[in-house]
Amino acid sequence: MKLPLKFGIATLTLLGASISLTHADGDLSQLQQQVSQLEQSLKQLKNEINSIQAKSSNTTQPEAILSDGLYPEDQSEETAEDDQRYVTLAEFQGIQSDLENYKYQVQRERDTKTALSSRQLLINGVVQTKASYYDESQTTNPVGANTATAVNKRHSSFDLGAVQIGFIGNLFKDYDQGRNLDFNLRFGTSPQSGTNNSYLNLLDAQLIYNASPTLSADTGRLSITFGQQLLPFGQEVQSTEDLKPTINNALFSLPGYGYGLALREVGLIVRGDAFPTVDYGYNYRSPMISYAFGIVNGNGANKSDDNDDKNFIGRVRYTLPAEYNSWLRELSIGASWYQGKSNLFELNGTSASFAGKGDISRKGIDLYYNHHPFGLTYEYVHAEDETYVNATRDVYNRQSESHTGTLFWNLGEQFVKGFRHQGRYDDWWPKSYQTFYRFDTIDRDTNLNNQTIDIHSIGLNAFFAETTKFQLNVNHVDNAITNQKYNELVAQFQYGF
Repeated sequence: MKLPLKFGIATLTLLGASISLTHADGDLSQLQQQVSQLEQSLKQLKNEINSIQAKSSNTTQPEAILSDGLYPEDQSEETAEDDQRYVTLAEFQGIQSDLENYKYQVQRERDTKTALSSRQLLINGVVQTKASYYDESQTTNPVGANTATAVNKRHSSFDLGAVQIGFIGNLFKDYDQGRNLDFNLRFGTSPQSGTNNSYLNLLDAQLIYNASPTLSADTGRLSITFGQQLLPFGQEVQSTEDLKPTINNALFSLPGYGYGLALREVGLIVRGDAFPTVDYGYNYRSPMISYAFGIVNGNGANKSDDNDDKNFIGRVRYTLPAEYNSWLRELSIGASWYQGKSNLFELNGTSASFAGKGDISRKGIDLYYNHHPFGLTYEYVHAEDETYVNATRDVYNRQSESHTGTLFWNLGEQFVKGFRHQGRYDDWWPKSYQTFYRFDTIDRDTNLNNQTIDIHSIGLNAFFAETTKFQLNVNHVDNAITNQKYNELVAQFQYGF
């Protein structure tokens, strides 16, 4: 408000000088005209001052406090004038130039150093490197080892376990109800038997459609998976590598000595659950009933069906409904079933001829309890396989069974979701340790002698990053089929991304 006053004083001064000059000339009429103009100027000046005062009183309340803690009347007029800042044309052009350079840098980083996809995509993987030592020289394949068949007096070995890379993404996103269409593509490689080459094999290739809404955690789920995938049989087969306590898989899941249930199959499988218990505070969801059923080719991964019969798979699991803090949390029992047919062949020297079809059957029950820090799992599988006997030219129904039980104890905060979900900088992760004991046995033919394999394992798992762990297992193997008994020390470093 200081500027209008200065302007008025200067105006009065000029007009006063003009009046003095005019009076000196003695022109009274001109003097009267100038006085009239002066009165009009003073009137306009008063109107402007009143307008400015009215605006100031409307925008500034007497009780208002400035950001620096002062009242408006405490702020000097010089400070108000200093708030008006100006930039030169050169400074403004410099800001424009810096903005254009930043836009170019961001675009260049995106074009040259960013993986792009036309849809939402998550890339993940796992790598396992391990070393093993046997207290007796090996002349045949150790149980569960994926090595060449020609072994000569070996005591130790360096190996790669699972090396996998996967791509998970979304093909259609339903914003209203969450009925999304997703995909899962995974490749893996491991040492191959009888060769020095290692191949990148297709593991998973599937489309997943969520047939029921998924936006609310307290409603049931239903999904349809079509393509190549793991079978929903038991616990061991469906567990991912980061959740398995042991380095070697359970015998019943392996091909050869076991039933090959961990191999992928091509088909259509429906999965769902119902009556979930939800605790939003702990980000916990546990359905009381979960189920899966489907139809597959039944002759392994990356293969067309070799007969006109399809194999059927089914599983149901009941979990005791319990709150997160209950000691009965995560107590469940499940049952699995797999039924189908396989081709039988009669061997004639080096050739083979088709000898019909044989029934195959897998029935299992499993128990699961995991309440930090204690955990318990158990699986029983009974299998029947019709095989062709060349000597008698008859079909023999071979029956077998397996038992797998694991006890583990967790030490550390990683297994508590409240610690895992804390926001921390960089690679902070709660250090945790897990000790376990596992008993794994299989009887390849319950009607014959010396058809059992027993493995006792103790171990320690150290989790020291979000996707990284170190495992140390000591296994005692009693293989009655090959008449071998030996101890095995295996160390494995596993990391994921």
